[in-house]
Amino acid sequence: MRKVAFVVLTLLVLGTATQAQKTQKAGDILKAAQAKATEEKKSIILVFGASWCEACHQLDTFLALPEISPIIEQYFVVAHVTFGEAVAGHPDWDTPGSDFLITKYGGVASNGRVSLPFIAVVDAKARLLANSEFTTKNDRESTGFPTEPAEINAFLSMLQKGAPTLTSDDLHKIEAGLRQASAE
Repeated sequence: MRKVAFVVLTLLVLGTATQAQKTQKAGDILKAAQAKATEEKKSIILVFGASWCEACHQLDTFLALPEISPIIEQYFVVAHVTFGEAVAGHPDWDTPGSDFLITKYGGVASNGRVSLPFIAVVDAKARLLANSEFTTKNDRESTGFPTEPAEINAFLSMLQKGAPTLTSDDLHKIEAGLRQASAE
């Protein structure tokens, strides 16, 4: 009987923990990142992505690379918000309030188009410094996971706006990592 009670209690606790993670609001994620950014005197990289988004997974993998992660962590607090799960039939997987934040930071085009991953670089007071949208001669583009030269340049520029003290050596390492990743 005790074993059954333990299993039921364990399942209840795990279910509650999963529910707590699922119901975390986008504003709360941002507030936690702001607190850390304020304490550590950094900017925030707010990444909007979805489970089905290959480019989102590529970005996460890139940011976690052993040669890239220490650079990003030196200058930024990275926070993730789930958005766009309706495409895969799971709108309930979106972080509550993600639609408000992605719109606030310029991730929704006037035609309603959203490119994922969408990245907003904000300061510790949540003021937008840069985002992953940029304009070319022909159209509005998004760096997403940057693979093309213009996307890589826009991504590096976005990082510089968020971290003006980012060294040229660090920028070159990030650029080399992106060029290598895009060649693979």
